[in-house]
Amino acid sequence: MATSLGSNTYNRQNWEDSDFPILCQTCLGENPYIRMTKEKFGKECKICARPFTVFRWCPGVRMRFKKTEVCQTCSKMKNVCQTCLLDLEYGLPIQVRDTGLSVKDEVPRSDVNKEYYTQNMEREIANSDGTRPVGLLGKAPSSSDMLLKLARTTPYYKRNRPHICSFWVKGECKRGEECPYRHEKPTDPDDPLADQNIKDRYYGINDPVADKLLKRASTMPRLDVPEDKSITTLYIGGLGENVTDSELRNHFYQFGEIRTITIVQRQQCAFIQFATRQAAETAAEKSFNKLIINGRRLNVKWGRSQAARGKEKDGVTESGIRLEPVPGLPGALPPPPVSDEDASTNYFNLAPTSAPAVMNLGLPPPPGVAMPPPPGFGPPMFHTMESMAPSMPPPMAMRPPGQVHYPSQDPQRMGAHATRHGGP
Repeated sequence: MATSLGSNTYNRQNWEDSDFPILCQTCLGENPYIRMTKEKFGKECKICARPFTVFRWCPGVRMRFKKTEVCQTCSKMKNVCQTCLLDLEYGLPIQVRDTGLSVKDEVPRSDVNKEYYTQNMEREIANSDGTRPVGLLGKAPSSSDMLLKLARTTPYYKRNRPHICSFWVKGECKRGEECPYRHEKPTDPDDPLADQNIKDRYYGINDPVADKLLKRASTMPRLDVPEDKSITTLYIGGLGENVTDSELRNHFYQFGEIRTITIVQRQQCAFIQFATRQAAETAAEKSFNKLIINGRRLNVKWGRSQAARGKEKDGVTESGIRLEPVPGLPGALPPPPVSDEDASTNYFNLAPTSAPAVMNLGLPPPPGVAMPPPPGFGPPMFHTMESMAPSMPPPMAMRPPGQVHYPSQDPQRMGAHATRHGGP
């Protein structure tokens, strides 16, 4: 049954006509110059089932064509992108966003209630300035610690890649490099992330991606406050080359008086010392896993005291990380002896094989002090005429037994003649 012209015109009053879509940076693409096709009333919204203007474009080279999936009214009610249905402020699924803000926006599901609810929201959107979301979402607090920790700060353009070629999976693709689809191994069909419904994502129920992010938020590390009250310094890591001293000061001055800011360009980190411990604790609590400067997420940690810096015990650092021994390095040196009596002359750690020979080696005297000559080599005490003559060795008979100075003086050698005392 055909409808009259008047009823058709009345129905078209609720249809949507727009000039540009509501998109996130990822779906729009990295190319600032893109071409879009606009089809007026080309498709019905997958949420409210009303016709709306459909836009279609290619976000970049070797990317798949994308198009809008929901109307702008449904997009403004939830403050989401018309294509990916992710939050425009945090880049997170609706279920994660509503959980972080403690918002329970119950959009009706039936056709009649949905149409009535949509008309009321359109009237509220028309009366607002259009810069803020409407409904319960517009009355929610502006920030949440969990959302700031999970928020994506940079666009993720890999999400725009083409789909996997089904012919290549079956081994029948004949286009080779000219194929516009990806030639990659598909994911596991039992993977829960492979089963997503656009209506469940919009209403914030049974979203596997949101469940994965919420589990990650529950296991996120926490920044423990050090027990040493003298520590008032925060470590800021991952600065890069664009973060300056003034930008750090502009962010951290709100928490308290800053004593010094030291930036180490080689390590791409900075140390911020506050005047009071309370200011440092407030800055650490408000900035941990939430500090974003120039689109970079910075790492915030507590600084260490001078006594604990570099302190290690039994190969375990202060943070609890066990250090593995480096192969090829010599062992530790033995501790020094307690007293001089315990000192050992075995400097090379050699095993004792026999009794060491004792050698009395005297040290040279200091300059200016005469050293006495060894016995038998010094000059006589009194210089006489006999001392001037060369001394003759005593006869063999007068020498003490067993005293032999040269081999020729040994009476037991072969060919030696006995010395006779007296006449023949």
